[in-house]
Amino acid sequence: MSLSVSRRLAAATALALAGLFAATAPAAQASPAAAAAAPTPPDIPLANVKAHLSQFQTIANNNGGNRAHGRAGYKASIDYVKGKLDAAGFTTTVQTFTYNGTTGYNLIADWPGGDPASVLMAGAHLDSVSSGPGINDNGSGSAAVLEAALAVSRAQLQPTKHLRFGWWGAEELGLVGSKYYVNNLPSAERAKLSGYLNFDMIGSSNAGYFVYDDDPAIEQTFKNYFSGIGIPTEIETEGDGRSDHASFKNVGIPVGGLFTGASRTKTSAQAQKWGGTAGQAFDRCYHSSCDTTSAINDTALDRNSDAIAYAIWHLGASTPVPPGPSFENTADVSIPDYPGSAVSSPITVSGVAGNAPATTKVDVNIVHTYRGDLVVDLVAPDGSVYNLHNRSGGSADNIVGSYTVNASSETANGVWNLRVRDAAAQDVGYVNSWKITF
Repeated sequence: MSLSVSRRLAAATALALAGLFAATAPAAQASPAAAAAAPTPPDIPLANVKAHLSQFQTIANNNGGNRAHGRAGYKASIDYVKGKLDAAGFTTTVQTFTYNGTTGYNLIADWPGGDPASVLMAGAHLDSVSSGPGINDNGSGSAAVLEAALAVSRAQLQPTKHLRFGWWGAEELGLVGSKYYVNNLPSAERAKLSGYLNFDMIGSSNAGYFVYDDDPAIEQTFKNYFSGIGIPTEIETEGDGRSDHASFKNVGIPVGGLFTGASRTKTSAQAQKWGGTAGQAFDRCYHSSCDTTSAINDTALDRNSDAIAYAIWHLGASTPVPPGPSFENTADVSIPDYPGSAVSSPITVSGVAGNAPATTKVDVNIVHTYRGDLVVDLVAPDGSVYNLHNRSGGSADNIVGSYTVNASSETANGVWNLRVRDAAAQDVGYVNSWKITF
């Protein structure tokens, strides 16, 4: 990839000046700081989540076979969830709205404590379509969010952020309940929402593992969880804008979430990495009468329920933790132009007990005239490679940023390397510094 001559001259001048100032920097050094352990997210009991699903199934069976907006089965579902939360110490509010001439209900549950100016919210729609009981769509998300909330109560969590949970009505009719909630929040209250996590269909019988890509920090949190249990993920596209997160995203609130697939067909490649059956829908009972407890994939439901707790604990519920030990290398390392070899900047880590954390932080400062040429990897002491940057960013200069790496399978002590390769001709630069924090 090439640059104009004038831009190259300007970039070369910038490089020379940066190199002049960098030349006075000290060589590799370690600056360890005290470490503290973050509260461990709980393993959500699958049996508890399935018990909630059984209740939703019974409610549907006793009320015409569904839990749809305006039907008795939906109100009974709201009452069931509210009763569990009230008993667990939540402050609950039932919000009513009218749609198609009938009353609808949202349920909001607040956990005491946390910063009221910074609210993390998790939610799911509780209604079904009229043609079935809606156990995957969306009893699965509703039950998992309920059990995650109950886990917060069991742990008597003292969160940094204020935790709020929501169950939405009339989603199947056009996100009606969540739109009503968001549209009736004063602007000052909207501004307090640091993020909304949405869970709509997380137990599909022929499951995939899809993560929303709407907010980088939330997306990476879920990816860290699944990477930690060895499950590859894909970006969620089938339901993009079709579930309740859209109501929040449309007013500028950061959103994220999980999904196991609906009516789209699982490909051969997806079946190879996730199991299941290629050529069949992720959820063969989507919006049908067979969307019952017998059509739930227990493994997918279990993994996604645990991922919900992981996200709540990491994004909002953990007490602030001081940075762990940090080690930095400030020695310059020139990056040869393509087709030159990759270069490495080493850091020797010592005195850190056990393995690296799932939230290992890597800060990178690379001076370069075309960041889109560069491939940047973190290489663990055993040779394992974690890609940080792969020729993204186009024609912008330099790479200055922080990356979170799930390096929990790696022994912390040893020699870690930042490896950089220039993959296209006519641009030059150097590693200015980098730091790893455990």
